[in-house]
Amino acid sequence: MGFTETLADYFDVQEHGSSVRTEILAGVTTFLTMSYIVVVNPSILTDQPFIEGADGIAIAGYAPSEVQSMLAVVTIIAAAVATLIMAFYANRPFGQAPGLGLNAFFAFTVVGALGVPWQTALAAVVVEGLLFIALTAVGAREYVIRLFPEPVKFAVGTGIGLFLAIIGLQGMGIVVDDAATLLTLGDVASNPVAIVAVVGLFLTLALYARGIPGSIVVGILSTAGLGWLLTTLGVVAPDAGLVAGSTEATYNIAPLAGAFVSGFGNVEAFSFALIVFTFFFVDFFDTAGTLVGVSQVAGFLDEDGNLPDIDKPLMADAVGTTIGGMLGTSTVTTYIESASGVEEGGRTGLTALVVALLFIASLALVPLAAAIPQYASHIALVVIGIVMLQNAVDIDWSDITNTIPAGMTILVMPFTYSIAYGIAAGIVSYPVVKLAAGDRDDLRVGHWVLAGAFVLYFFVRTSGFLSAQF
Repeated sequence: MGFTETLADYFDVQEHGSSVRTEILAGVTTFLTMSYIVVVNPSILTDQPFIEGADGIAIAGYAPSEVQSMLAVVTIIAAAVATLIMAFYANRPFGQAPGLGLNAFFAFTVVGALGVPWQTALAAVVVEGLLFIALTAVGAREYVIRLFPEPVKFAVGTGIGLFLAIIGLQGMGIVVDDAATLLTLGDVASNPVAIVAVVGLFLTLALYARGIPGSIVVGILSTAGLGWLLTTLGVVAPDAGLVAGSTEATYNIAPLAGAFVSGFGNVEAFSFALIVFTFFFVDFFDTAGTLVGVSQVAGFLDEDGNLPDIDKPLMADAVGTTIGGMLGTSTVTTYIESASGVEEGGRTGLTALVVALLFIASLALVPLAAAIPQYASHIALVVIGIVMLQNAVDIDWSDITNTIPAGMTILVMPFTYSIAYGIAAGIVSYPVVKLAAGDRDDLRVGHWVLAGAFVLYFFVRTSGFLSAQF
């Protein structure tokens, strides 16, 4: 039996209606769309003393650039380990890495606004991961996810699609922030990055519509190549942002690895519990929403909207978070960008294995992620975001008690830049509208418990109560 046949047999590729070639292509696609985290995560987590209001990890005797390099290595290792577990244990095509939003909360809120030592914040991440491992082992996380109301489950994919699209359009310079309207169209015609991104986007959409295999990868590489060509020929200035920069790798992560141990003695128990609670809540429902949304695209959900054997990808996420915190990075989570690989046909852990191997390869090279500019990789997010809108057809829009929680889930998710907030809005509204409509038979005690837990979370997160404890 050849190597290809061995891979196909181990991951049950044919049984999942895929092929080794398709799985590899899907893995490359997922990696390209999530590889930006190798650059972005260190940038967010590293304290930048020359930037007003910035905060995060600062290590005595090391410049911010050196800390960023350490964090890049840690980010790669954490992503690779977690995704390898996803591949071999869960056999699912999901990529994992330190999560956006969670890293910002770590650096700017916990370490910055609350003044908690970064070592203590890492200790909270490790405790959160250990709690996840325990809860997953006894089936508690799977039970909670199964309590998700059906309209919320079916709305998650569409909400994630809108969320992906906004992230992608911002990264491409097409959508920018605006003081009056929050979002507006950027100066596309005068911004070389936006111009090249628009060309690349329509090229990718055209290839996708034609059914060209690997259209998203071709689009990303073509866009990055066009930016490099225009810069090399002198059509645009080298500092226009069309070519990704690169940094020299530093592999000594000793100042970060194990730093969480000293963090247990730096804060009293109640305050520490609040930090763990907040990390726990956001990661729990970010991961749940991502798994359900991406699985909907892949056709993994059963007739009740549940993901069979969800405990396995949840365990991969839990172990990844624990290892990441021990190494020195914020919470690891399943990536919504996995939808790009699923759309390319990825259906098994072989896709995740390819993602993990590419992360590992980026250690030996000048980080591979740095070779693809952000505006090029984010084209995939817009394309997949558009495709994921079709998931809304699974919702029974004729029933207002389904329309309201589904609509809240879809709208709140992109507008608050959080998968967890969108799910929370849907879950809180579901029992309220069901009770108001007299549909008590559709309600369970667990629905009210989940809704109450989210109300408590919103109070802790937005009332200033957390800040008052420090």
